[in-house]
Amino acid sequence: MPLTEQIRAEAYHLAGRYPQSRSALLPMLHLVQAEEGYVSGHGIALCAQVLDLTTAEVSAVASFYTMFRRHPVGQHHVGVCTNTLCAQLGGDAVWSAVTERLGVGHDETTPDGVFTAERIECQAACTHAPVMTVDWEYIDQVTPAGAVAVLDDLAAGRPVHSTRGPVVSGWQATERLLAGFDDGQEAAGPQADDLMLAGLRRARELGMTAPAVPAPGRTATQEG
Repeated sequence: MPLTEQIRAEAYHLAGRYPQSRSALLPMLHLVQAEEGYVSGHGIALCAQVLDLTTAEVSAVASFYTMFRRHPVGQHHVGVCTNTLCAQLGGDAVWSAVTERLGVGHDETTPDGVFTAERIECQAACTHAPVMTVDWEYIDQVTPAGAVAVLDDLAAGRPVHSTRGPVVSGWQATERLLAGFDDGQEAAGPQADDLMLAGLRRARELGMTAPAVPAPGRTATQEG
């Protein structure tokens, strides 16, 4: 269906945040997904109109980045990392448990529209492997049984707390956050844990420091 006037106004607001309005395309596509549940034809047309682009240009970006979907996503997006480290530490087993529980495969949505599963190449959280995300919130060091328990809680409407973030609020709510609209939960959950700080602690133990930054206008060669 056509997007609401509120979404249209928010799209123009996003465009106004950037010196070059076309820089707002990525957050604007997230805004469309927050409203529609995917990048719809109406959403592409809106982005093109607001940013003075062709629909082909918008479609090219929407089809390039894997976080943008051209078909509806479930209420919850479940991503399981199966890249090398996560796979070795149990990611493949987690993926098998998730797909068995949901009865769907990669990039498929359950018939009731609640879950979409995705086998992800990397979640950028190797220190916490194996990792699963729900609506892009981390569930760290997850086990097959733990993953199924998370799915069961979500299906039953029980709150699910991410490991390093807020209570999972739904895929479209997260998409709105990615569009650049604050949800007021930036302080929810721990900001850093022992695994994230291990490298910094070890560097300090060894007395390691970063190289000095050259003064403005002088290159590292000139400093030498």
